[in-house]
Amino acid sequence: MGNPKAFLTINRKEAGYRPVLERIEDFGEVEQTLNTEDRMLQASRCMDCGVPFCHWACPVSNAMPEWQDALYRGKWQDAYEILSRTNNFPEFTGRVCPALCEKSCVLNLQGVPVTIRENEAAIVERAFLEGYVKPHPPRVRTGKKVAVVGSGPAGLAAADMLNRKGHSVTVFEKDELPGGLLRLGIPDFKLNKKIVGRRIRLLEAEGVVFQNNIEVGKDITTHDLLKNFHALCLCIGAGTPRDLPVEGRELKGIHFALQLLRQQNRLVRGTDIPSEERIHVENKHVLVIGGGDTGSDCVGASIRRKAASVTQIEILPMPPEHQNPHTPWPLYPNVLKTSSSHQEGCTRRWALATQRFVGENGQLAGVEVVDTQTGAAELIPADLAFLSMGFVHPVHEGLADQLGVLYDARGNIAVTTDSRTSVDKVFVAGDAQMGAALVVRAIDSGRRAAQAIHIYL
Repeated sequence: MGNPKAFLTINRKEAGYRPVLERIEDFGEVEQTLNTEDRMLQASRCMDCGVPFCHWACPVSNAMPEWQDALYRGKWQDAYEILSRTNNFPEFTGRVCPALCEKSCVLNLQGVPVTIRENEAAIVERAFLEGYVKPHPPRVRTGKKVAVVGSGPAGLAAADMLNRKGHSVTVFEKDELPGGLLRLGIPDFKLNKKIVGRRIRLLEAEGVVFQNNIEVGKDITTHDLLKNFHALCLCIGAGTPRDLPVEGRELKGIHFALQLLRQQNRLVRGTDIPSEERIHVENKHVLVIGGGDTGSDCVGASIRRKAASVTQIEILPMPPEHQNPHTPWPLYPNVLKTSSSHQEGCTRRWALATQRFVGENGQLAGVEVVDTQTGAAELIPADLAFLSMGFVHPVHEGLADQLGVLYDARGNIAVTTDSRTSVDKVFVAGDAQMGAALVVRAIDSGRRAAQAIHIYL
């Protein structure tokens, strides 16, 4: 490292968020950026610790110390080239990854890890700005054709890696534009969709073909795919949300979280959605059931849509704020996480289980909950409830069932070896195989599936 003692004299400095009263008026990205000098100084804090636990914790095995050193020295292009060797889409992970690497940074023993995620985002944005990122189509084509079903992070990573190997890749996407949950699940205030579109255009320039508005198993048969392609990679995600089948579930005003987020992302893009089909949040009392990232995204979206109030409940007890002896360093800590959305005006409550939905004239009016620790019951007034309790497994009906793939005990698509399913020529990657997980884990899974397909071909 160029300055192995910088961590002793330079404090951690985060870019921070835009002011609350400003950012809740739009869907622009909430995170700010540091100037070039500060960013290079932050990279200098990487301390050449000997055992890079950041590298150990990263699902795609990013070589953090190497590109931190290049960044510190002002070698931005070198930093980008090192970063892009292991991560296909650092512009995504640099924005939405919970930074497992930072939690395992040796400096996190003092609570001041290197700003790895922000540094990553800065490197890739500098690379695009200065023209380091250019299309590099393969010089030779193998003559092999691969169909990738689903264009989320796993599908995009698999398509990118297979295309680099010279195979002809076609990505089938059931929605109107590629990107999967990057496009329609993650709110614009965390990931501007121009960033997604920019990467899609690059992949197209390199030869990847995208077929949108095509649902495999419905608009095109699985038989035709298996006949016309040498291999098939399923990257369909974990599309079955966990439901809450309690009394009153049929009331109007109860929606899955993704219904709100998908609709909101389309509205921001300018899609015309009829009023009768919209989820009207304005002046409503909103209850988000589930304390994860998707629930947090619902909180932020509801606040921007001018909800009268927003409450988020979680069935688990409130985790400790700073350290948890059950998840010691360098493990990812199970501690209280406060997102930018939570800072914008949200009541958060823990250890509450939903007993029933209460309504008036068929419309939701409140949610009866019980404290899991004391047994006390109460009614929380609510005009809208968003179910954000995770996803159980991929959708079985249609594509998966038609192919006849086997499922594991959790309902995910079972893998034999090397990302293979029980059906010849058919591989799987991402949430469809491992259950709902992080974007960075999906990228890693897509990369591994691509390598398995390449060896198969």
